[in-house]
Amino acid sequence: MKQLTQKTLETSIESIVQIMTPYGTGSGFIIGDLIVTNSHVVGGLKEVVISTKTLPRTIGNVVYDDDAYDLAFIHAPTPLLPNHPLRLCSDTIHDGDTVIAIGHPYGLNYSTTEGIISKAIRLQGEIEYIQFDAAINPGNSGGPLINESGEVIGVNTFIIQNSNNLGFALPYYLLQEALENFLALHTLDILRCVSCKNLIVESTIHNDYCPKCGIKLDVAKRRREGYKPSGVVALIEKILEKLGINVTLSRRSQRSWRFESGATKIDINYYDNGVVIADAALCRIPSENIEELYDFLLHENGILDDLQLSIDENSVYFSYIIIDTSLTQEDGERALKALYTLIPAYQKNLIENFNAPEPKFDEFE
Repeated sequence: MKQLTQKTLETSIESIVQIMTPYGTGSGFIIGDLIVTNSHVVGGLKEVVISTKTLPRTIGNVVYDDDAYDLAFIHAPTPLLPNHPLRLCSDTIHDGDTVIAIGHPYGLNYSTTEGIISKAIRLQGEIEYIQFDAAINPGNSGGPLINESGEVIGVNTFIIQNSNNLGFALPYYLLQEALENFLALHTLDILRCVSCKNLIVESTIHNDYCPKCGIKLDVAKRRREGYKPSGVVALIEKILEKLGINVTLSRRSQRSWRFESGATKIDINYYDNGVVIADAALCRIPSENIEELYDFLLHENGILDDLQLSIDENSVYFSYIIIDTSLTQEDGERALKALYTLIPAYQKNLIENFNAPEPKFDEFE
């Protein structure tokens, strides 16, 4: 089993996609020219941020959104050509078959779990699902469920809360049907009506009502309105835009952003208690020259305006901390610009003059 999981991960990892929106993160996988995921992962947005092992964070377009099957298809701006493309299952699945789930639970990239099919067909409402016991968690949604042959047998879709590994995946034959019906229309921006189940070209929808059966299409409304930040979140994003930072690519959630400066990453988090913290890990604490390092940090803090150098456990951080009620666009721009500008020089100084090790980051973050 262990060798099977390792081989499957090695051959399929290039096809696994991380999907990020202001509402959270999820998983997806490449089939042909499209990225397959769940509708609830894309959150009714027309654009989402995607990344793979070989593709840096970029914006993908949601070209198919299906509330009925909880499916969505994303089109990448450049062709995605994995060396070992995933293919859909070509055989019947059975209770007890070995399965592997791959995804990004809680943002832990490329996590793999294994188990068996508990029930090959489990009806939930009007839709058939595969029930399996490989552990999945929030962030796994939209990722592939794979068999021993490395074929996709389902799209990981939901779990039963407070249960012991009760996962459900939309089966491959329903995914195949949706793909064929979508491609047969030879156009983009297609929605499936949750009531009459017809595929609707988005441009034919008026006032968010299905032109076939007349039901209100919530997904049409969400796509039309898009994501609109407000309050302090909108202010933070306006400041980032003024600094020339791509806000869409930097978003990690509605209150979290990340972007690069030199060889490190700047994280901005807006907490429920009203504190806004922008910080970057510059280095780790060296095994020697520690006293000299402390003296340097204290000296620099004495001359820095608005910013501060600090130590948290084994790392040195460069930070800007402010209460939301005190944040203004002018002050925020000045402070974040200084933070962004000074990071490379401070990092180089600490690493070269104090022999401090570089910070560690997840390989695919």
